[in-house]
Amino acid sequence: MRRVYLDSNATTPVLPEVLAAITPFYTEQFGNASSIHQHGQKARAAVEHAREMVGQMLGCRAAEIVFTSGGTESDNMALFGMLQPGDHVITSTIEHSAVRRTCKVLEDRGVEVTYVPVDARCVIQPELVRQAIKPNTKLISLMMSNNETGVVQDVEAFARIAKEASAQQDRKIYFHTDAVQAAGKVKIDVNRIGCDLLSISGHKMHAPQGTGALYIKSGTPIRPLIIGGTHERHRRAGTENLPGIVGLGKAAEIVMRGFEDGTVEKIQAMRDRLQSGILKSVDECGINGDGAARVPNTLNVHFDHIEGEALIIALDLKGVAISSGAACSSGSIEPSPVLLAMGMPHAQARSSVRISLGKHNTEADVDYALSVIPETVAKLRELSPVYKKKEAVTT
Repeated sequence: MRRVYLDSNATTPVLPEVLAAITPFYTEQFGNASSIHQHGQKARAAVEHAREMVGQMLGCRAAEIVFTSGGTESDNMALFGMLQPGDHVITSTIEHSAVRRTCKVLEDRGVEVTYVPVDARCVIQPELVRQAIKPNTKLISLMMSNNETGVVQDVEAFARIAKEASAQQDRKIYFHTDAVQAAGKVKIDVNRIGCDLLSISGHKMHAPQGTGALYIKSGTPIRPLIIGGTHERHRRAGTENLPGIVGLGKAAEIVMRGFEDGTVEKIQAMRDRLQSGILKSVDECGINGDGAARVPNTLNVHFDHIEGEALIIALDLKGVAISSGAACSSGSIEPSPVLLAMGMPHAQARSSVRISLGKHNTEADVDYALSVIPETVAKLRELSPVYKKKEAVTT
């Protein structure tokens, strides 16, 4: 059976070029980057080269990059490292659980949290962020692109609001953005954005799972989340994940190349063809986040009168892998909090699925997906009591 993987927002395959780069660091060049002998110094050189590549991808100095175990740790480090009891943080109702649940814990610890809503397109309105600022606001943490809908937020506006409020109140309000689902898909320049902290994850951009990074603008007073040795300039203790870091550095090189060689445009063209084909061949369906800017690889669709989970299982049996939203929430019987925050009815939210492409996908993958999705939706609707009742009324 042909298998087509269309769940790149959950994780991506390690690209052959990345695998080739990291393999020697499991066998021949396995040194501890903190050791002073030759094995250790070669490892250190590899880590610092990767740091340079990630810094170039984000438009910052290498010294401003801290390697972590992934996006979740980076988000946790940004929030726990900046906030103390009595502080106020502004976030949104569509954040990834790495931010949303961290804010819940912080609330229990005496941090005040404001959750800014989104509109029906999944867009955070900058004016609502401005209105949420208080005398004790310490941090604004808002994602760059949503992991489920792919909708891109105006992070530059959020950073400007933080800067303007800082000047008015004569104290610094910091801005963090979770860019896990944006890195590798849109160009990122932290200086143009104006953020103080930015999180990325390797496995969302064809690097190994278990590696990520946090950009920390020089001078930002952040407390370490993990305590121990002096690794990462005292900011994140623990022996560096050498192969993972090398893989992240190589993936960053590929990302930068992809913005120049047409790779990103190719992925967007495939996504757009898939979207157009679905809308033409399936009635009573629609795009979640329609009308807003989206990252080029993501498509979130509601197929009315069926359960999204049922469609995911049925398509998997036909060799197509998609998802219902955030991979860390899989198995939940509740509708997506993101889609509900957009004001979608429960039934429509439950009928939604996410399709996300990566650098490994081909036009043939799109062809195959378009050959099985419409017929699978039709068969599931035949089994749906709600759809049968609707059909009976219309006939």
